[in-house]
Amino acid sequence: MKSTDVILQTASLEEIKRGYLKEASSYACICCGYSTEVGIIYPEDGVLYEAERYIRVHLEKTHGSVFEYLLEQDKAITGLSDVQRSLLAQFYAGKKDAEVQEALGIGSASTIRNHRYMLKEKERQAKIFLALMELLKSKDTHAPAEFVTPVNKQVGQMNRGSFDISDQDRAKVLTKYFPEGTDGMLTTFQMQQKHKFIVLTEIIQRFETGRTYTEKQVKVLLKQVYHDDVEIRRYLVDYGFLGREADGSQYWREVDQVDGAQSSTGAASNDAHSTTVEENKVKKGELERMNRRKELQEQAKEVKIEAGVYQIRNEQNGKVFLDSTPNLKTMNGQKFMLQMGTHLNRSLQAEWNEYGESAFTIEVVEKLKKQDNPFFDTKDALAKLLQAWMEKLQPYGEHGYHGDSKNS
Repeated sequence: MKSTDVILQTASLEEIKRGYLKEASSYACICCGYSTEVGIIYPEDGVLYEAERYIRVHLEKTHGSVFEYLLEQDKAITGLSDVQRSLLAQFYAGKKDAEVQEALGIGSASTIRNHRYMLKEKERQAKIFLALMELLKSKDTHAPAEFVTPVNKQVGQMNRGSFDISDQDRAKVLTKYFPEGTDGMLTTFQMQQKHKFIVLTEIIQRFETGRTYTEKQVKVLLKQVYHDDVEIRRYLVDYGFLGREADGSQYWREVDQVDGAQSSTGAASNDAHSTTVEENKVKKGELERMNRRKELQEQAKEVKIEAGVYQIRNEQNGKVFLDSTPNLKTMNGQKFMLQMGTHLNRSLQAEWNEYGESAFTIEVVEKLKKQDNPFFDTKDALAKLLQAWMEKLQPYGEHGYHGDSKNS
């Protein structure tokens, strides 16, 4: 299974837009790297799909929207500011200028119109830039063969020696960014790559070796380090310090990567013997990761898509938002919309903004039990299950985020 950064680098614009690319004998998802093989038939909900059609089913059920996935990528990949990301999320949700202004609190409706114009200008400029780069390919014989991202997931080569880090450098950086000690909070993560590497090697020490963590556990742990736990988690994964399953359900500390980073003592101690040992560690780590990717790919083929009812609960006042989905894995899309300020339930969005993300929990209340019956209507059964929970919890008025009837 290819890593998603490699897929994004090699995919064409059309392939990125549709969410997958065609390889020699397979189709690969740009969001998670999951692939389907040509010639294999994939069953899903009683229907048989050939490889290309099934990768589309995978995209819809597992990721929901390619747009949301791309918008979540690091600034180094998208080139978008936080304001631009928020605006694009609002526009994608179909919001009018006045609604966007109210949701984001930016200027006036005319300010939003101006932002729309600037984004269109950025699009026009991007077209010209792409054309220039295409024309340049035939002339520039000195250009690198491949694009290399600023954050490279093949981090076996990224150790203290790669950045020429001495013990004095490390101590100075950690003192600067952890003024209360390395057990305290990080003051900022806006720093050069060398300093980020040092800081990350310290943060990863808070994870136990040989233990797996859920996404929620990782979030709680990293919130004790920095307010933007998502950014720290992303860098830990991208630098190879944290491993994770394809669906993000489990995380673990990559021992080889961390030990390799911590044990190196800089350029002064990089003699021939230590270099050989380090190379062996890299090769071992690469082999283990390849085996892990293969294992995850096999597991992904066997993933069972489950439908059900979930709730978003405000733990501060007990109010509840209820909804159903044919794929419970897409619940993260609700969280994404709330983080971007684009959730369609305005009262829920307003209190999310007021109380903060930590005040809410998103959890499954019941999974739909499918019947081995050719006449079983999943959509109808799911609607009835949701209605039963609406009647049970009565999430209306002061008890919830719904009006007299279900509010989408």
